Amino acid sequence: MRPDAVHAVIAVKNLDSAKSRLADRLSPAERSRLVLAMLSDTVTAATIAGLGSVTVVTPDADVAAAVRALGAHAHPDPAAADDGLNAALTDAAAAVRRTRGPVELLALQADLPALRGDELHDMLTTAPSTGRSVVADHTGHGTAALLVRDGIAPLAPLFGPNSARRHIDSGAKDLAGEWPGLRLDVDTAADLTAAAALGVGPATAALLEDIGWPHPVHTDLTRRCTAGSHVC
Repeated sequence: MRPDAVHAVIAVKNLDSAKSRLADRLSPAERSRLVLAMLSDTVTAATIAGLGSVTVVTPDADVAAAVRALGAHAHPDPAAADDGLNAALTDAAAAVRRTRGPVELLALQADLPALRGDELHDMLTTAPSTGRSVVADHTGHGTAALLVRDGIAPLAPLFGPNSARRHIDSGAKDLAGEWPGLRLDVDTAADLTAAAALGVGPATAALLEDIGWPHPVHTDLTRRCTAGSHVC
């Protein structure tokens, strides 16, 4: 298994409409900063895991600038009228293959602040060497990651309500590994508190400290490094 054979795509919408379920706890400006911080930690973990590339599809210029500063690629959102998230991921995946050839694909959520590079590396090692695999999120209903180990097969994302079940029903193998950071996407205050207790990356930790998040925030930079990685 070579992680650098896998290329990740991540979708992020406009910052001014992000994380509405945290509106009772954070101001619009704080929510925008949180999205960028969590994305930064997600992209950093993917880089540490040794993925071949990370591409973020977004309509937001600030998001695009932030991911380029991290060494990732920004792809313009196709702004499809229907099925926006899935259309955006599909378009980005097609762009990756136009550039890099018939590579394996990984669709990741953008809000995984507790993701560790070694978790992602282990998931890629555990997943079958062919076909499609899915990692359900901490609720068991959503999808944290969708892996396509076939350079020809389309990504065919089915994100949305009950996406984990829909991906499984479409033929993806349900991966059962213990990857708490990979499974913990953040949509609510309870999710954010759980991630902070588990241990978030440096960008999210700094943001939570700055805004005075009223719950313990843990971070450990060494836990985010994969054996042999040059990025820590």
